[in-house]
Amino acid sequence: MSGDRCDLLCLDLPRAERLRAQRTDLATAEQAALRAKALGDPTRLTIALALRDGEELCVCDLSWVVERNENLVSHHVRLLRTAGLVSSRRDGKMVLYSLTDAGRALLEAVVEPRAFA
Repeated sequence: MSGDRCDLLCLDLPRAERLRAQRTDLATAEQAALRAKALGDPTRLTIALALRDGEELCVCDLSWVVERNENLVSHHVRLLRTAGLVSSRRDGKMVLYSLTDAGRALLEAVVEPRAFA
């Protein structure tokens, strides 16, 4: 093997065909990649951790917790929501954010339990 490639063609065709037939469709892979990318930013990861520990917070609270301005936090929360990791609900004039089940599961897979807590 030179580098990362085999020097000999050693395709296990039955196995490769089975795996090809079972592979994730492109739309599902794109959604998973979007979710992973959403947590790939340190500010978004910190926001997600704050939501994990605070359960439901508004942008004002999140801004205070993560020490970033509200416009930046609002932008990052919107990206997390677009990725399906955060949901929102209106309570009067406030918009409260919380992790979705998918957001919680991905966060727990990425971060050690109670890291940064």
